[in-house]
Amino acid sequence: MSEFLQLLTPAGTRVAPDPGAGWYGDPVARPAADPATAHHAVEQLAAHAAELSPSDLRVAYRHMVLTRAFDREATSLQRQGELGLWVPSLGQEAAQVGSAMATPATDMVYPSYREHGVAQVRGLDLRDIIPVFRGTRHGGWDPRAHNFHIYTFVIGAHTLHAVGHAMALQQDRRRGLEGPAAVTVYFGDGATSQGDVNEALVFASSAQVPVLFLLQNNHWAISVPTTTQSRVPLANRADGFGIPHLRVDGNDLIASYAATRYALTRMAADGGPFLIEFVTYRMGAHTTSDDPTRYRSREEEDAWRARDPIARLRTLLTDEGETDEGFLAAVDAEAHELGASVREFTRANAPGEFPEVFDNVYATPNLQVDHERATWDAYLARGEA
Repeated sequence: MSEFLQLLTPAGTRVAPDPGAGWYGDPVARPAADPATAHHAVEQLAAHAAELSPSDLRVAYRHMVLTRAFDREATSLQRQGELGLWVPSLGQEAAQVGSAMATPATDMVYPSYREHGVAQVRGLDLRDIIPVFRGTRHGGWDPRAHNFHIYTFVIGAHTLHAVGHAMALQQDRRRGLEGPAAVTVYFGDGATSQGDVNEALVFASSAQVPVLFLLQNNHWAISVPTTTQSRVPLANRADGFGIPHLRVDGNDLIASYAATRYALTRMAADGGPFLIEFVTYRMGAHTTSDDPTRYRSREEEDAWRARDPIARLRTLLTDEGETDEGFLAAVDAEAHELGASVREFTRANAPGEFPEVFDNVYATPNLQVDHERATWDAYLARGEA
């Protein structure tokens, strides 16, 4: 009996979920133990999983491979001194790509700082992430271009931003205005210990706003294991806020997609927030300033390496006759080209003009920022720069 929803095993075999396994929780509508509730969820999840055609799975595979290639190149560039820091996403590609493919393009996504796979699916040029970590830009991209917010480095702070955005959508609906259906926010297991995240869950539940909380449990909050942070599965914390939840195999692309589609459909029908815990593993360091060999074993890493999300999906596509060596080779070649492009872009990337620091601080004119800009202009005028 699995404690999380799984539709694709590590061996690349499709499986049906066990409705009595405890991966579903609904603390308000019905108890999680109610078989009717879980069986109904199974039916809907199966329907959403069936939405993924062989072509969709190949698209997902490509996204995952390109994300990993970008991530590995950026990690190497940091080791070479080209970046000040890097936050690897190695091993978490299925949770990110699967959930992102299930999220409407019109919905705003609030990432933390590790969601490179979500950025890839959203259509962001992954090279636009580089200046943030090179220290040449403060933001990196226009959040409105792809409905993908800039990275937030203050742990958990962006969950409050997402809930506020969802509250604004709720007010628009009350005024009869049309707009996006929901807001999605990604965060990690370590963030669940932050006050901001708990406050966001309180406000989301109290106001019943359409925000989807996507928790990537990669087992380590820097050097602190999840078992130290919580004595129960992190998804169960949603019970205390009255928020329905799913616990999902985050290395399973199909389950990640189906769970996200299920949550968004449920939110559209019943209103209110939803939380999904993706159980995955951070194969690399927390950041490149971290040494994971100091706090976890090689045996643990090897056990999770055997559950690699990309290998799992590649096996499924191969076994079902939905891919061939030509497709796989073409994706690998594209990944190699992306790595070279990122390398060239990074080494040529230089800081912008200093006055850019005054742009996009606030949505509307601000007296303090205007004063600081004027002070800078006066400084330049004196010829002291």
